[in-house]
Formats: sequence, structure tokens, C-alpha cells
Amino acid sequence: MTIAQLCLLVACALPIVCAGLAKSKGFGKRRRDGGFDNNQPREWLARLGGWQARANAAQANSWEALPIFIAGLFVAHQHQAAQGTVDALAVGFIAARLAYVGLYVADRASLRSLLWIAGLVACVALFIVR
Repeated sequence: MTIAQLCLLVACALPIVCAGLAKSKGFGKRRRDGGFDNNQPREWLARLGGWQARANAAQANSWEALPIFIAGLFVAHQHQAAQGTVDALAVGFIAARLAYVGLYVADRASLRSLLWIAGLVACVALFIVR
């Protein structure tokens, strides 16, 4: 398994981790006490506030960022790009996304946006790397 493939696995798991963060304070509580409602999870998530709501938004954004990363890795592979370069760009994307999620949860919008751009740049670079 290459580093880029490992990064792909991490990128696929990241939205699930964000969902877990969003739901974390609701686990273990009874539904009538405001705990997580698995019968209506989207409605429950829509009522969240604060850092939990931001973790849920980070989950949605993580799903949105995933296709371009997958496509970038595919194109880089098709172009037979240097594996070291592909690995470095994949690690850069994951580092940007992990920091992005942390800053999203911490409500640091400007820095978060810069890291979103950094992740996008890494994905675009995968399309053009040789």
C-alpha cells in the first residue's frame, strides 16, 4: 500500500470521524433527555448547536472534498506521476483536511478557509503532476 493509498483511506474515514464528533455528546443519553435519536438522526443533527453543529458541517464538507481527491489520485495514477510526489500531495491534502476539521470545530473561520484552499490546491496539483 502506498502512502497515497493510505491517505485515501484516511480521507474516506474522515467524514465518519466528524459524524462521531457531532454525535458524541448525545451517545449514552436517553433520547427523551436529548440524546442521539437514531430513528431520526438528520433531524437530531439539525438541532445541534455550537461545536457539535460545526463538526456536523465539517462532516458534510469532508464528503464534498472527497470526490476531487479521489479523482486527483486517479488522474495522477493514469499519468504515471512520480509516486513520491503523489504521496507528498496526498499527505498535504490530509494534513490540510485534519487541520481544517480542527479549526472548523474550534470556530476559526478564516484559518479554516485557508486550509480548505490548501487542500484544494493539493487536489488540483494531483491532476497536473507528472
